[in-house]
Amino acid sequence: MSPIMHIEEIQAALREERLDGWLFFDHHQRDLLAYRILKLKVEAVATRRWYYFIPAHGEPKGLVHSVESHVLDGLPGAIRQYSSWTTQTEGIRDLVAGARKIAMQYSPNCAIPYVSLVDGGTLELVRAAGVEIVTSANLVQLFDARWTAEQLELHLEAGRRVDRVRAQAFQKIAAALASGQTITEWDINRFIRSGFESAGMVTDHGPIVAVNAHMSDPHYEPEAQGSSPIQRGDAVLIDMWAKLARPSAVYYDITWTGYCGATPPSELQNVFEVVRGARDSAVQRIRTAVERGETIQGFQVDDAARTYIKDRGFGDKFVHRTGHSIGEEVHGTGANMDNLETHDERRIIAQTCFSVEPGVYLDKFGIRSEVNVYVGPKEARVTGEAQQQLVTIE
Repeated sequence: MSPIMHIEEIQAALREERLDGWLFFDHHQRDLLAYRILKLKVEAVATRRWYYFIPAHGEPKGLVHSVESHVLDGLPGAIRQYSSWTTQTEGIRDLVAGARKIAMQYSPNCAIPYVSLVDGGTLELVRAAGVEIVTSANLVQLFDARWTAEQLELHLEAGRRVDRVRAQAFQKIAAALASGQTITEWDINRFIRSGFESAGMVTDHGPIVAVNAHMSDPHYEPEAQGSSPIQRGDAVLIDMWAKLARPSAVYYDITWTGYCGATPPSELQNVFEVVRGARDSAVQRIRTAVERGETIQGFQVDDAARTYIKDRGFGDKFVHRTGHSIGEEVHGTGANMDNLETHDERRIIAQTCFSVEPGVYLDKFGIRSEVNVYVGPKEARVTGEAQQQLVTIE
């Protein structure tokens, strides 16, 4: 997509949102969203502040420092230069002249940290030009979180490969138990990372391999020293995420749990069934809304899972949001399934993907069950295998 066509689409979205424009700002590459959305080279030097304003109507305009006058090369519209703080202030006023309400990478009360990237001082500087600043969160979702058809296929292929490595990891534990060999959380962590590499996948960190009480730390990661052995009678949680080692590839992110034995204890089985039910309730809430053409927001999905768990007596043991957006980073910039950590009012829109991963965390163990949901124009689907029973690791 050429920058001109991209900007025309942005302008249509601005009119839909009843905004007068979208102001992009960066200094030292603090806002990589701006580079992705504007198709700028991330390698460009940005030791001075630059601004680029896309109005709802008319030609865009830019403001760059004379020391780095080429930072916005390739973008349409007149690009003005400044060097002093006074000419910068004048330039900002010129950029937003005639506008009343504009979007920036800002979120009131930092409710959505993924888009709250403009510092408070810059907000003050721009507001002094006489404009109201609102969040660009909905616009960011439209122009950064939606997948292409190719990205969906890359995700599906990553899912097939990750699911194979996941099954092999549980088999690895079973084989060690059967032979009487010692195997640890760290050993399985390394086994999974090696499996990713062999399968042509990459990840930013992880995976989580957690036994018993470690399962109740949602972001636990084992280390080479001090990780727990995996033994008969233990519960095990594996949370793993990866993407193909290809340009524009997006992540696949899942969590499965198992028990080292033939018959899981009743308490473990009960909690698994509660978490599975919450997961499926959230997924069904999404599917129903999408099939009916109804608007559904991120917080409503969280409500569906959280209500299910609360009604079964574990409400205070579900300590995180139900799900997060997924993209080229494992935590993407689209709507999160969240009414706990934040009240995410963003609409769930077509061509986006996110996790659904409720959990219940007790003193002795924790259970989380995670699937990925992709929303198309008329349907929502789980993109990989959904765990239906605890893995019995024998």
